[in-house]
Amino acid sequence: MKTFLRLLQFSRPYHHYIPEYTVYILLFTIFGLLNFTFLIPLLDVLFNTDTHKAVTELPQFSFSVNYFKDVFYYELNHYVVTSGKLGVLVFVCAILFLCAVLKNVFGYLAQRVLTRMRVNLIRKMRNDLQHQYTYQSLSFYHNERKGNLLSVISNDVVEVENSVVSSVQTILREPFAIISTFCMLFYLSKELTFFTLVFFPISGLVITSVSKRLKKKSNYSMELLGGILNISEETISGIRIIKGFIAEKFVIKKFTTENNKFSKTMKSILNQRELASPLAEILGILVIIIIIIYGGNLILTGKSVLKASEFIAYIAFYFQIITPAKNIAGAVSYLQRGLSAGDRILRILDTPETITEIPNAKPVDDFINEIRFDSVSFSYKDETNVLSDINLSIKKGRMLALVGMSGAGKSTLADLVPRFYDVTKGKVLLDGEDIKTLRIKDLRGLISIVSQDPILFNDTVFNNIAFGMEEADPQAVVRAAKAANAHHFIQELENGYNTVIGDRGMKLSGGQRQRLTIARAILKDAPILILDEATSSLDTESERLVQDAIDNMMQNRTSIVIAHRLSTIYHADSIIVLNKGEIVEQGTHDELIALDGYYKRLVDLQEVK
Repeated sequence: MKTFLRLLQFSRPYHHYIPEYTVYILLFTIFGLLNFTFLIPLLDVLFNTDTHKAVTELPQFSFSVNYFKDVFYYELNHYVVTSGKLGVLVFVCAILFLCAVLKNVFGYLAQRVLTRMRVNLIRKMRNDLQHQYTYQSLSFYHNERKGNLLSVISNDVVEVENSVVSSVQTILREPFAIISTFCMLFYLSKELTFFTLVFFPISGLVITSVSKRLKKKSNYSMELLGGILNISEETISGIRIIKGFIAEKFVIKKFTTENNKFSKTMKSILNQRELASPLAEILGILVIIIIIIYGGNLILTGKSVLKASEFIAYIAFYFQIITPAKNIAGAVSYLQRGLSAGDRILRILDTPETITEIPNAKPVDDFINEIRFDSVSFSYKDETNVLSDINLSIKKGRMLALVGMSGAGKSTLADLVPRFYDVTKGKVLLDGEDIKTLRIKDLRGLISIVSQDPILFNDTVFNNIAFGMEEADPQAVVRAAKAANAHHFIQELENGYNTVIGDRGMKLSGGQRQRLTIARAILKDAPILILDEATSSLDTESERLVQDAIDNMMQNRTSIVIAHRLSTIYHADSIIVLNKGEIVEQGTHDELIALDGYYKRLVDLQEVK
């Protein structure tokens, strides 16, 4: 219930829906009941019962059921006198038709209100999930599978829409119908109605026992679906490797195994879910049969005050309870899978953002002096330190290179500057200010990043270079492309700067993709550059073009270069050698070579290659 109520909170503010919906559904219920109420006078006319003749004068007004009943019978008596019994039939049938029309009109209007709520709820839910995905720190993605995250924002949200939101209609509407119908049943016969109430708790227990088993299986099915999406995403992303290693059968077998588990679980869930509705109907019919036997016996023995026409109407009213009761039973059962999806959505939304901005964070619009690491240590959660007691200074306009074996902590150290992660211990200072006290947007506005793997989007060349800028100057984009040695190949594309480059820029070569990311960094014109060796995976010609572009970009900027190919950082102002998260050597290229230590061994290894 807690999950259900929290999911409904996405539709706030409720005053846009509840008052309007309540009015419509109340009128829908009233006109639905009137349809069956008019069965009594209809049957009276058909079977020559003279109930209407008891009311020969217009009753005095009072806000009661009897007043409206007597008014109707007064009019009925008038029609019998003036038009005969056929005229009465036409009169009653016309009223029945009008009630049916009004019932469906108000039902449609109520559905429109729920549709508005449904669309707004799902829209807000997806917006919140996208906000969470966008603003979460990188550590969040260390603990989540991409397939699961995609499943949550697509399948889980759809499941909530199809089950939870759809169940709202049943949960809000059907109790109205049941309560109002019971009021009519009590009005017609208190004795019979009290007798039937004994059977409702039994029906509820049977249906609840079926529904309870669904949630655990639903959780498992959602996890399996996330796994399926994860395998599909990995297949699409790694299709070259799959084909290169002739691993098609292996991947298909892995997918088929997960898909079979999901199908088996879903078959069990659907079978159990569909059981609730027929069970409710069977139990309802059983109660009606008992009523017919019990009530019929009272009428036949003369112990009941109900007339035959009223008893038939009573049975008709009771049949009206079966459909909403069946709908509620089905909705409760159907709801379990949606609540399971809702739990997964809320788990993501409840994950706190670890990189947060303090109240009244300081604005910063320029980099003046230095970046300093003051006794910095870092670890992922409670794991062993990835960085330990890092102390270093990067002066403005200087180039700092980070070298070391894979896993030494180079990328992590660079990621601390734009606060992709927060330090576990110590401080990172920008011009003497702890970066945790600065506005995150301002801090990251001072930094441009070029990664080893060029990150591009399925958009035009222009929009990739101007990424994040709502109104970029076309001339500035062209200047940035020229500085990145990208303008020439862009002009040769089918639509120039308006060419869509495909998913992750797959329509371009590796060197072309990397030059676009450099153009993007140049256009940002940030004073601090973080470069994850952008040339290590390129051919010789592309490497030369990209390196020239990097050299253009680094002029008059402070640079942190993560170096894999050491020949590119010989001219660095300072080289930091990392090993197992600690600084083992520091100095210029010549100074480190003279030490004949760790750095020289790395250089020798690359020269041997």
